[in-house]
Amino acid sequence: MEYVEEGETLKDKSQCASIRAELKMCLLESDCCKIYKRTPRECLKTHDGTVPDKCYALRNTFFECKHSLLDRRRRFRGPKGN
Repeated sequence: MEYVEEGETLKDKSQCASIRAELKMCLLESDCCKIYKRTPRECLKTHDGTVPDKCYALRNTFFECKHSLLDRRRRFRGPKGN
C-alpha cells in the first residue's frame, strides 16, 4: 500500500502489513483516540460507540489474515485480505 499524497511506502513488507496500516489509521482517526486520548489498543477493547464499525471490520480482516498464515490448509490458497 502506498500513500501517494505523502509519497511514502510501508517499511513492513509482510503479507498483512497493508491491513495493519489501515487498521492503525482508522483507529488513530477515531474519536476515541482524538478526543478521549486513549491508545488504539484501549479503543478496540471498549465498545462505547467512539470507534467506527469499519475499524472492527478491519480488525477481523487482520485477524483472518494472520490466522491464514498459520493454517496449513490455507497456505496453498494464500492469505485472506490480499
